[in-house]
Amino acid sequence: MTFRRREMGTVIAASLRAMPVVVVTGPRQAGKSTLVQRDPRFRQREYVSLDTLADLARARQDPEGFVRGRGRLTVDEAQRCPDLLVAVKREVDRRRRPGQFLLSGSANFALLTAVTESLAGRAIYHELAPMSRRELGAGTAAPPLLGTLLDGGGPNLTAIATPITPGEVLAGGFPPAALGPERARDAWFEGFVQTYVERDVRHLSQVADLVAFQRVLRLTALRTGALLSPTELSRDAAVPVATVHRYLGLLRASYLLRTLPPFLGNHASRLIKSSKAYLTDSGLACHFAGVRDAAGLRRSPLAGALLESYASQNISAVLAAHRPRASLLFWHVQGRSEVDFVVEEDDRCIAIEVKSASRWRAADLAGLVAFQRVTPGCRAAVLAHNGTEVTRLRDGLWAIPLGLLLS
Repeated sequence: MTFRRREMGTVIAASLRAMPVVVVTGPRQAGKSTLVQRDPRFRQREYVSLDTLADLARARQDPEGFVRGRGRLTVDEAQRCPDLLVAVKREVDRRRRPGQFLLSGSANFALLTAVTESLAGRAIYHELAPMSRRELGAGTAAPPLLGTLLDGGGPNLTAIATPITPGEVLAGGFPPAALGPERARDAWFEGFVQTYVERDVRHLSQVADLVAFQRVLRLTALRTGALLSPTELSRDAAVPVATVHRYLGLLRASYLLRTLPPFLGNHASRLIKSSKAYLTDSGLACHFAGVRDAAGLRRSPLAGALLESYASQNISAVLAAHRPRASLLFWHVQGRSEVDFVVEEDDRCIAIEVKSASRWRAADLAGLVAFQRVTPGCRAAVLAHNGTEVTRLRDGLWAIPLGLLLS
């Protein structure tokens, strides 16, 4: 398969020039191994994978000898040997230099407290999410429009965008699903879930009742784009609420669930308000929702939420690669107004309302207008529709095709 450029590669390369240890984490099958092994910027490094039984045995038998005296070393699936992380720490303390170690591995990394304890002050962590639309379409050369809007600029008024197709939402961004044959996609997602539950959850998290865990996982997936209520999940899954909180923490730690805090004037209060939940990948969300094809997506009552999930994963990927200080939030005033997404960076922000239709009405702008009215730092308010043309409505208020916004 042809190597597709990943935008996080640039961020990782910059970190290797500054830090002795760079750790690449993210959901299973997001493309971490392909990135660290095949990206031209990392090919000059020595590469070993602990998926290879011989290398794993050597690392377990003599962790310090495994890392001592080597050049710039990339260790893939490094979470399989926690003792190796202690050896990496000692080697860095003995001879600290930028780019010594590039460690990558599945989401299990987030569940190993030894990683953060051993490498504190020595490592920087980057999450590799599923592929974005920019990456899948080889459109990474141009700067992202989201950054232009945050800086106070606007879109090209004559630009004609390509709408988001049902196939893109169904495929999501996991490379095997997004780049592989459509006929094999459903089987791939089923295998992904089975491997995640049986390998990651059972072996590393001591979840005794896997059936209950899968029930909570599926019910959470069906609530993608909605406010997250552990109490509701507890009732519907017939699982104690304390257990639901634990399972949700596990889903977040393993990068399958992303939660957005609300945008509020008092930043500290975001921690105690309800968050919105999104499955990390729209294709996986479609799988859980039983949506298998374009016709099923159009009929599904979750069609809008699934497109919103697709927007969420793409916006998050762009921000991680280009605006790492920015946060993705949402805005909701109970019983009055709401906005799907707020991108906040320092004292400025942009508001985004996603509409699955190609046409829109003036009433669709109500939440954006209300947000602008009460938010002095709002650089742009965007109605992201699934059409093709850009419309400037007034200063700072735009109707922009979602396909263009994610470019």
